[in-house]
Formats: sequence, structure tokens, C-alpha cells
Amino acid sequence: MVEAKFKITDIGLIPEDWHISTVKEIVNQISDVDHYMPKSEKAGIPYIMTGDLMDLVSKINFSACKKISVDDYQKLSRKVKNSKGDIILARYATVGLVSFVNIDFDFVVSYSCVTIKPNSNKIFGKYLYHYFKSHIFKSEVQNKVNSNIQDNVGIGDLLKLQIQIPPISEQQAIAEVLSDTDAWIESLEKLIAKKRLVKQGAMQQFLTPKEDWLVKKLGDLGNTIGGLSGKTKKDFGKGNSYYIPFMNIMKNVIIDTNYLDLVDIKSGEYQNKILKNDILFNGSSETPDELGISSVLLKNIDNLYLNSFSFGYRVSENSNVNPLFLSYLMRSTYGRKIIYYLAQGATRYNLSKANFLKLEIAFPKSIKEQERIANILSDMDTEIENLEKKLNKTKQLKQGMMQQLLTGKIRLTNKKQTS
Repeated sequence: MVEAKFKITDIGLIPEDWHISTVKEIVNQISDVDHYMPKSEKAGIPYIMTGDLMDLVSKINFSACKKISVDDYQKLSRKVKNSKGDIILARYATVGLVSFVNIDFDFVVSYSCVTIKPNSNKIFGKYLYHYFKSHIFKSEVQNKVNSNIQDNVGIGDLLKLQIQIPPISEQQAIAEVLSDTDAWIESLEKLIAKKRLVKQGAMQQFLTPKEDWLVKKLGDLGNTIGGLSGKTKKDFGKGNSYYIPFMNIMKNVIIDTNYLDLVDIKSGEYQNKILKNDILFNGSSETPDELGISSVLLKNIDNLYLNSFSFGYRVSENSNVNPLFLSYLMRSTYGRKIIYYLAQGATRYNLSKANFLKLEIAFPKSIKEQERIANILSDMDTEIENLEKKLNKTKQLKQGMMQQLLTGKIRLTNKKQTS
């Protein structure tokens, strides 16, 4: 890293050895294809639309893309043909979405995007790609968006946008650091996806009922508890009591006690309190697939209540059921199936507490076996959660790096000259 001196420009302070150029001055071509929609074919050349774009073209699922004939491909490629090193920029709808062409492969991009061919004598392509992904550039693009019918930005406006440009060696160094960070982010995302698949397989293995499991009605194992009732908007966001929000249940097998909201409970007012080991279910949803999602409270918290769209289930002391195991069981394929058939409604689905208690569930006779299964799955969730925290931290770090590197507040030098 090197210390920088700054100079004043039309777009703010930049290092003395940087300069400002318009997009027009640093690219060989920026163009879209003809504005017509080619016919779909069962097989052919991939036709990439905005929704197909990934940060790198190699990540695009070409098999799932629309296919067009070779004739249409040749017609559409007359104005511009994609090649390795190009940058694809969405200019309709999700304006500013960017993809870097890192492979040699025949495909065509729809007219909702433009293809940008950087001039390698003036700009390092990967640097320009990262600059296009920055908040600096995206905010400039948004200022040019025409929102009359559908958000869009014209090629003429894109060509006029100004870019902060360091010396070529520094462009390469910045691009290398940001690309390495992207690779680290991608490796974490792949690891998380792999861990989720392993957990999914473990749930299938451990939570599919076995022949020697007990079968009992939920009503014989515990009872239900209602959520808050008689409350109005003015009762929320204040007071000395907390309630568990709807989304806390939906997102977590174990209630996140850092995600609680305030509610005002008056002196002498009766509401059902939620206790440690209570299992909570959302009782209302727009789709049957999201109805009856379970979560368990594993901490003692005073004056804790439940949102009015959910209900609780409290297992009896002599039920021989582990609450965490039951929460996992009700989230498993087996548990979701038995809940699904209880969904009532047309536009919104509800779960009757009376019908819920009539449900029969299968579970291991041994409480120790239940605990063993619950602990294995909980450990997997903890590992995934820690990886997700690391991923989010890395993404935040990258955003900070981009802001610092692309404005010259942090300087890099690169002895390695690449083309």
C-alpha cells in the first residue's frame, strides 16, 4: 500500500496520478442487439436474458436458458458478438446488473442488456467490471434511469458516465484483490450449500419414522397456547414485555432471542406467557407449504409472549418428548406432510389448534435417542450459521474494500504486469 495525494475533479477528490474518463473514451464498443424477440427452440444457441445473468458468465445455467436457432443467432450477432473479456450490463428492469464474460462460448444477450468491449490499451477489463459493480457506479447509473414505463437507461447516457481510472498496474492490482475476494465468497457459498445438503440428508435419515417408534396424538403429549389477543397497533413497540415475531419462527428452528419486539402488557392483563421448551408454530399463511413451521424456545425469558398469528405447544413433563427433537421433526419432510393436510382456506390458509392436537406423530421411544438426533442436527445448524456469519462479514468487507480501493483512499501497487 502507498500513501496518496489527491486532486479535485468534477466528480470529487481522486489521487493525483489518477484521471477521469467517460465510458465512451475507454471502450471499443457498447451495443445491444436488435429489439425483437426470437422464437424459442428446443435446442440451439443460448439466449441470455436479465434473469439469467450471474456475476461471471461461466456460472450461468445455459441448459435452463431460452434457446434460439442458428439463423436468429447470426442475425442478432451482426451488431455485436459476445467474446471473452466483454462486460454485460443490464439496462432494463434490474438496471445495473453486471456480468463478466470469462469463457469462449456462443450465446447472445437479449436487448434488455448491453455488451461492453473494453479498450485494453486504456482500461483493464476486470477493473472496469468491478467498478461497474460498485455503489459509486450504480448510484451514477440510477441518476440516468428513465422510469416512464419500465426502468431503463440509454446507451447514450451510459457512454457519458465518468469513471475514476488509476494507472494500469494499479487497476490490475485492484481487480486481483477484488476477484480473490469474490472467489473466497464463492467458496463459502459452495461450502454452505454442501453443508445444507448434508443436513437435509441427515434429517431424512434420522427423522423418517422407524418401525419401533412410538405413535401418539399431539393432544396426548401436550397442549396448545394462544398468541397475543385484543392488541392494537398502539400497544406494540413500547412497554416492558417482549413478544416473538412471526418471522422469528419462520426463519429459525431455535428462537433467536436477539430478535424480539416490545409489547405493552397492562397490569392485571391476562395473556399467555411463552416458557422455555415451548414449541411455536405459525398458524396462518398465504400458502399451505409455509403453514405450521415450527421453532422452539430454549432460554428462560421473563414476560415473553407470542405474536397473534402463531400458537404455542407445551409438552407435558411426563410426555417423554424432547422439544428440540419435536421442532426438527415437524420441520422434516415427514412433519411437513402431516401439517400440509391440515391446511384450511382458499386465499389464506389457517391451522386449527383443535385439529393440530388430533395429529398422530411417530418418535423414538428413548428420550436419549431423541436428544442425540436433536444435538446432531443442532450442531449442523450451528456450523451453517457460523459459515453464514463469515460469509456476510466477507461480503461487508468486500463492500468496504471496493469503496476504499476504487476511490484511491487505499492504494495498491502490482509488480506483476498482466494483459
